[in-house]
Amino acid sequence: MSDFLFKEFDEVSAKEWKQKIQIDLKGADYNNTLIWKNIEGIDVKPFYHQDDFKNEISTIQRHPNYWNITQKIFIDDETIANHLIIDAINRGAEAVILTSEKEFDIATAFKNFPFESSSIYFNLKFLSEEFYSTLFHFFSDKKATYYFNIDIIGNLAKTGNWYYNLKKDHAILSTIIQKNNTKNIFSIDGTLFQNAGANMTQQLAYCLAQANEYLNYFQNVIQTEQKDKESPLITFNLAVGTNYFFEIAKIRSLRNLYATLANEYGVSTDCHIITTPSKRNKTVYDYNVNLLRTTTENMSAILGGADSICSLAYDSIYHKSNEFGERIARNQLLILKEESNFKTLGNPSEGSYYIESITNQLSEKALQLFKNIEENGGFLKQLKEGTIQRKIKESAQKEQKLFDAGTLELLGTNIHINPNDQMKENLELFPFVKTKSRKTLLEPIIERRLSEKLEQERIHQE
Repeated sequence: MSDFLFKEFDEVSAKEWKQKIQIDLKGADYNNTLIWKNIEGIDVKPFYHQDDFKNEISTIQRHPNYWNITQKIFIDDETIANHLIIDAINRGAEAVILTSEKEFDIATAFKNFPFESSSIYFNLKFLSEEFYSTLFHFFSDKKATYYFNIDIIGNLAKTGNWYYNLKKDHAILSTIIQKNNTKNIFSIDGTLFQNAGANMTQQLAYCLAQANEYLNYFQNVIQTEQKDKESPLITFNLAVGTNYFFEIAKIRSLRNLYATLANEYGVSTDCHIITTPSKRNKTVYDYNVNLLRTTTENMSAILGGADSICSLAYDSIYHKSNEFGERIARNQLLILKEESNFKTLGNPSEGSYYIESITNQLSEKALQLFKNIEENGGFLKQLKEGTIQRKIKESAQKEQKLFDAGTLELLGTNIHINPNDQMKENLELFPFVKTKSRKTLLEPIIERRLSEKLEQERIHQE
């Protein structure tokens, strides 16, 4: 369209818009009536204008032009896992996340796998230099894209213990880097923070602080071993909630923040981002609403610029993994990509005054918190002292109070409840926080859903 049409209209400043709104309010207070206060500490205005930006809007660092449909598969029996992997690929998955609690036969698990067209992410629950070296050797003659995703600090935060101990864990990781190059080795599990109740500022700052721990500790090894300066050094795993535009901004903020940090270390400013829907807001009752939640969360991930997106089955919190649930989760992404035309997007959020404003504010708040963490000894020190855990608990409690008061609504759970909904006999998995007595070096960060207490009361009354 020609710009000539728009030249017929005079520009209207932000001040003039606000004056017009105040007239229309007929005496009502502008701030109390139209400014939305939220748990992130960022006030949302009724309109955004180019006057809000003192400087030109900066482009997001390395925003991807394509995203992968990803499916998570647990490896116990290698033959069964191989069948599930190949079936997922044949049905539309473009990448797989493989989880295992023990070493497995690699050749059996990857029989007939299309290495050149499908990416592989590992999420192993053990640390073995020998096994990772075997994996690296297995892939050496294949044109495969794979990510080891080793996160020793994330394991400490989640379990309260190192795999072995601080010294041995770092030594094993250093050996893996030296033997196998640094490409696609490191990972940071930001899903833990979100699912435990951390706000977005905390999620971003904690991910950045954890990345700084790795870059600082391994900087000599990294600078020696990293041959490809353009390849992403760290993979971030993020959980996405239903605050639609804020979640878009969160992912964009992380890319910019990491680029700033990585530039200080002289490594690639690019990072790889995998997202999955949050567990925090998922429910046992009226579980079909989980489909709506995960759909909007996946859309936020796409528009925010995730590299790979793994949906969450609507029944995953109370059912064992099943073909139907996994198929529906995968089809959500297929529909978004192929039928909703979310296949190749470039950077669709760029230039949106609202999203750009939130992105900038989240970045500034997260950077301020990151600096505070570093001034007080860094992420690992504050984790050992319990500061990180306490701050997440405080944020989670604020959110829980909003839910308990009905201000934060979950359809079918604390609003529009179906009293005839019965779930007690459908629970294949225990959907609540599990308590297991064990000795730990520090207090682990515990994931907890908002609706757990309410659901437990309803199940008890059935």
